[in-house]
Amino acid sequence: MKKAAFRLALGSALAFSSLPLFATDTIVNCGATIDVVAGKLTGPRSFTVNSGRIQRVDNVASKAANVIDLSTYTCLPGLIDMHVHLTSQSNPRSYIESFTLNPADYAFRAAHYADITLQAGFTSVRNLGDDGTVTRALRGAIAQGIATGPRIFTAGKSLATTGGHADPTNGHRFDLMGDPHAKSGVVNGVSEARKAVRQRYKEGADLIKITATGGVLSTAKSGQNPQFMDDELTAIISTAKDYGFKVAAHAHGGEGMKRAIKAGVNSIEHGTLMDDEVRRLMKRHGTYLVPTILAGEFVAEKAKIDGYFPEIVRPKAAAIGPQLKANFAKAYEAGVKIAFGTDSGVSAHGDNAREFKLMVDQGMPAMEAIRAATVNAADLLGETENLGTLEPGHFADLVAVKGNPLDDISILETIDFVMKNGEIVKKSR
Repeated sequence: MKKAAFRLALGSALAFSSLPLFATDTIVNCGATIDVVAGKLTGPRSFTVNSGRIQRVDNVASKAANVIDLSTYTCLPGLIDMHVHLTSQSNPRSYIESFTLNPADYAFRAAHYADITLQAGFTSVRNLGDDGTVTRALRGAIAQGIATGPRIFTAGKSLATTGGHADPTNGHRFDLMGDPHAKSGVVNGVSEARKAVRQRYKEGADLIKITATGGVLSTAKSGQNPQFMDDELTAIISTAKDYGFKVAAHAHGGEGMKRAIKAGVNSIEHGTLMDDEVRRLMKRHGTYLVPTILAGEFVAEKAKIDGYFPEIVRPKAAAIGPQLKANFAKAYEAGVKIAFGTDSGVSAHGDNAREFKLMVDQGMPAMEAIRAATVNAADLLGETENLGTLEPGHFADLVAVKGNPLDDISILETIDFVMKNGEIVKKSR
């Protein structure tokens, strides 16, 4: 553990209790705990933490000396956001910033947004798209203790087709467009599809993200047309499996979703215009939906402001919010598996927990919304042995709030205590 991180963890622990200087175990006493496995609120629980993991769980409060006293709080597992973009945050200058900012600018922004995200109670995130270098480097810096932020699982550069949603040259003047290929994440044909996946492996990505359809914020006309052929999708996903990658598919339109699901993607991001056939396919294939309702609400609101988005983007942004909400509700009712995700970076980092209320407002019970950000998210990550629950052997990622989120889910928008890897990174004064 680095010295700065040790001082922060030790100082925070002492503020809560009389933790001995060289205590082997740290014990966290919670007044109540949301048991996401059993799906209920429990009475007092005591968590013994050592070496960054939970070693023991007791159903009565510990009376040991080295106790962090959260007896007036409700505890729950560290939250997981399955769709963020840490390198940026939407603003009226977003489209010009790709020409004015340097890689170092994005790196400092990402470090700042990562810290904000962790302070909001999100101890793990899936970063779905950047230039391929920034969040990979930030992931390592956080793991080494020289930066503060959530545990990052990064896709690196998203995979697109020429002119597709993640083509980095969309909207550029002709002499700057060039002809990007697999190294830049732009795929045309089976050979390039395979190469693009292997390039992400070479760069150290944790998973693959594809843009299966058009998108809202790209400077292109369609926000929903399918953008990969079946053979390209098959090449991407079969190659990804060879390298141990899961595949997340950005998708708004129905046809692109159907192709991606049949090809074997693990999640559909957004899912705006899914129909009954898409929902049936997702259930049959066990495909997760990551709904990002917050992003839809944000862009619909900003579309009302003259000049906030380019004119080619504005009508897409105006239409997306209500459709995201309606189709999320239908997906939940149909029994589609759902994992929590916000698309933060479109909306403001740190506001991630607002997604919970939007989900509950569309008919999802509070417990199911919390499970979406814990056990379900861990399952989609392939990290059920490490994340998502407060069980022995799991990382000691724990957050606490005043009150009961099952009665008022918006309580999660004000996290009072955050522990990640057994280290206290936030506490209320």
